[in-house]
Amino acid sequence: MMKKRSWLLASTAAAALFLVGCASTPAPKTVAQTIAETPQLSTLNKLIVDNGLTDALNAAGPFTVFAPTDDAFKAVPAKAWESLSKDKARVVALLKFHVVPGTMTSDNVRNGNAPTLNGANVALSKSGTFITIEDAVVTTPDLKATNGVVHVIDRVLTPPAAK
Repeated sequence: MMKKRSWLLASTAAAALFLVGCASTPAPKTVAQTIAETPQLSTLNKLIVDNGLTDALNAAGPFTVFAPTDDAFKAVPAKAWESLSKDKARVVALLKFHVVPGTMTSDNVRNGNAPTLNGANVALSKSGTFITIEDAVVTTPDLKATNGVVHVIDRVLTPPAAK
């Protein structure tokens, strides 16, 4: 009886430890969820939600999102932003210009052009661990998601048609 009880206690303790381990492991997140849960990306998140792109960024992907910070959006001249924000199609084109199909981690960024979801190309450059996209610098690379990766950047990229 004593052996049975100690086996039961050991099994219960092991199960409890397993459950605690599961509870403390964060659930995998999509790129949309990663952006939504990153405080410095709240402006980008609001634009994604307001323009109906959340479902697309929750889809299978994979996607690489170059995500401008709140400060990057604040640096856009007010007149330019006011003009742009009146045209939903231009806002969506701007947002899609920040998304490259596929998963491009900082390790596999190569110098050259990459196609974006809006159909235009972006120029990527890497020197050591320093990465740029167009005239923006990647400040926080490789926020991994279940359907791709997010890289935080310090500027809002402007698609060719909106320049």
